[in-house]
Amino acid sequence: MADDRGTSAMVFLAFLSGATMGAVAALLLAPQSGDESRDQIRRYARRAENDLRDLAGRAGEAFEEAVDQGKEFVDSKRSVLREAFDAGREAIKRERGRVQDAGPERG
Repeated sequence: MADDRGTSAMVFLAFLSGATMGAVAALLLAPQSGDESRDQIRRYARRAENDLRDLAGRAGEAFEEAVDQGKEFVDSKRSVLREAFDAGREAIKRERGRVQDAGPERG
């Protein structure tokens, strides 16, 4: 799931980069004054900056969620291992008690 988010973020970033480059090229080739072109480029740059900040925020949230899920996974596996270790320890104690109760065999 985290890999899907990373892939979609990369696709979005590639799309955003391509759209920005296309918009800049269109503005530079458009028949309008330099001031109008610069104003449009500034607006596109601000919009791109906002989009990138939003994307960075979502990427940060996805990273934090992945870290939290990783911690939960480790904690759950730690609990399972602890239970298995405790069960093994109890089995050893029972076996020692059984052997001691049986005493030495005489033949």
